[in-house]
Amino acid sequence: MTSGTGHHGHEAGHEAGHSHEAGHSHGGHGHGGGHSHGGLTATGQHRRALTTVMVITATIAVAEVGGAISTGALVLLADAAHMAADAAGVGLSLLAVHFAARPATPRRTFGYARAEILAAMANSVLLLAMAAFVFTEAIRRLMTPSGVSSPLLIAFGVLALAANASSLILLRRGQAESLNVRGAFLEVASDTLGAAAVIVTGVLIATTGFTRADPIASLAVGALILPRTWRLLRETVDILLEASPKGIDLAEVRRHMNELGGVREVHELHAWTITSGLPVLSAHIVVDPDVLATGRSAMMLDRLQDCLRGHFDVEHSTFQLEPAGHADHERPMHD
Repeated sequence: MTSGTGHHGHEAGHEAGHSHEAGHSHGGHGHGGGHSHGGLTATGQHRRALTTVMVITATIAVAEVGGAISTGALVLLADAAHMAADAAGVGLSLLAVHFAARPATPRRTFGYARAEILAAMANSVLLLAMAAFVFTEAIRRLMTPSGVSSPLLIAFGVLALAANASSLILLRRGQAESLNVRGAFLEVASDTLGAAAVIVTGVLIATTGFTRADPIASLAVGALILPRTWRLLRETVDILLEASPKGIDLAEVRRHMNELGGVREVHELHAWTITSGLPVLSAHIVVDPDVLATGRSAMMLDRLQDCLRGHFDVEHSTFQLEPAGHADHERPMHD
């Protein structure tokens, strides 16, 4: 750093349980630095229940694909996609817990935290493709109805409903302690709607012979997939493009830092997300001459970081303290 004074603090905690902490660096002299992984997070404490739910959900999804082939019912394929979306959501939470425990390396300085985002991207693209297929096939079947084996369809619906009930029981206790577990609980609860749709479709076809109930139910179940899949895709794209994290208004960040005594200007202000729940921020701070001359830089760095931690919940921040006029020698990427 040009001023000879810098600070790089990294202490980020999120539901996956990722935690780092590094000390100050003052005039070429450093102290502290290491990794700290305490007890399991709330999500980690319920890892076994989440894993069991993921296996149950994925197994039923695979079974429903087979059922869709044997019964000719499109609604089973739509429900399989719906359950696959939920299994993937639970899997991403578990993946975050797993990779959070992997240490950073000189080559991968943030460890493997982005693996969760890459998996989420692949998952969302696959689910969108499945939804597109379901909608296209449903429209075709509305115009040209096809036969469906209703007794077998009802049996698969009852099986899915029983599996969802088991998953809800497994997650009932943990959903009050962890946001990730609660998210999984609500997703499994929504799966019961898909299972109910399968059963109702089978009963309608068996009692009335109205085979168009199958594509109509398929469109309804497919519609349940799209909102969360689109949201997941949008969030992963934002993270990969290093957009500012949700809830962090850079104008507000700049205003708060400018209000600190001794700060003249803030520029090169960047905020981005490494993985879900791990925002980071960097900035160049122009300070009064006496801040650098009298050794008050360490105090200034602490005040800046306390400001971000207290007002914006950003634990990982990097600041460069500069004298007035130093920005004239920079090639800014951002104001």
